[in-house]
This record gives sequence, structure tokens and C-alpha cells, in this order.
Amino acid sequence: MSKTNPITTIRPRRAEPVFVCKKCLKRIDDGPALKRALKSELKQRSAARGIKRPRVVMTSCMDICPKRAVVAASATTLARGEYLLLSDGGGTAEAAALLMRADET
Repeated sequence: MSKTNPITTIRPRRAEPVFVCKKCLKRIDDGPALKRALKSELKQRSAARGIKRPRVVMTSCMDICPKRAVVAASATTLARGEYLLLSDGGGTAEAAALLMRADET
């Protein structure tokens, strides 16, 4: 009987997911518009790179709770120990650049 490794490591075909606090998103006035703008910007950036767009995953509270902003993070920002605070839809282009890993092709 051969032993198999119970843990298998894989590489996904899409970019790493982006985590957004759903509690923060509900608290700000333009939350749905901010989510749409972020998803749209992530889609455009990933299409330019020729990869599948990252999933935007709504999470529970990240215990940062800014006053008029939404907390967002990805594996790239979390590896650096950083969270992004998005206050309006105008900064989604810069946020998408920070959330998507630069070395993906």
C-alpha cells in the first residue's frame, strides 16, 4: 500500500482574492458603488495582464473599523502587514494596483 501525501499544493488560474469587510461596506453611504468600482478596476487590470479577475470576497469584521472607509486586503498586502482603507470610488485604480500582485503576468 503506497502512502500519499495528505496535503497537495496547487496554483490557481486566477489572481489572488481580494477581501473586503462587509460591515464597513454597509456603514458607508456609497458602499455598493465602491464595490462595483473596485470589481470593475480589478477586471480591467486583470484583462490587461491576460489573467482571470480576482474574486472579491466579502468577509466579516477585520477589527479595524475606520470611520468613513472600507477595509480591503489581499494576500499581497497581508504579506506586507498592510490593509487598505478605501473611502470613495475615486481611489479604486490605485487600490487595485496595490491589491494585485505586481509579479503576475
